[in-house]
Amino acid sequence: MNIDELKNVWNEEVSEETPEISIEQRNKINLPLEKMRKNMRMEFWSIIGIFIFSFTVCAFCRPFKLQFYITVLIASMLLVTIFFFSKFFRLYSDISNPMLKTYDSLKDLVMQVNLNKQYYLSYYLSFVPFIVCEMIIVIEFIPWREPMSEIKTAIILISSVTGGLFFLFLTGKFWFNRYYGRYIVHIEDLMKELKK
Repeated sequence: MNIDELKNVWNEEVSEETPEISIEQRNKINLPLEKMRKNMRMEFWSIIGIFIFSFTVCAFCRPFKLQFYITVLIASMLLVTIFFFSKFFRLYSDISNPMLKTYDSLKDLVMQVNLNKQYYLSYYLSFVPFIVCEMIIVIEFIPWREPMSEIKTAIILISSVTGGLFFLFLTGKFWFNRYYGRYIVHIEDLMKELKK
């Protein structure tokens, strides 16, 4: 084989592996991506609203010790949220400027979205320690008729961790599938269609 034949074989293999995405197919892909962007914006603004509301309620808590504990807890939750939303924002930027001209670029985008699914579930599960802290604050500051025993306190904390893990995992999974999962499935179906 001479050099020209090798170049031709190489070009044929590259074109077979990375098929071009037509304008019609790009339009089909952009519709679910736009819906995902819309849901991400809605979720971002609702999280901001929740934190504003939380800090406002916290300002009216008394005694000062309770107010301080709750403020530190909410500020810690905010830091965790900022970390995870920085990851989500990177995906939002990639979805906003899709350079979907080839199958490989679409495959890369789907991989990023699936990676963000793991971030999403991790985000929800990262709130389990905050549930424990909230339970400790509740146990500490709610006036009980009789003091709680150590066993009762341990049972409450262990059940809140177990129940919190289960509840947050299911909530995160449900929320992701409802607002993003069906669009990811649609894009993956278009990928399979392109592969044929």
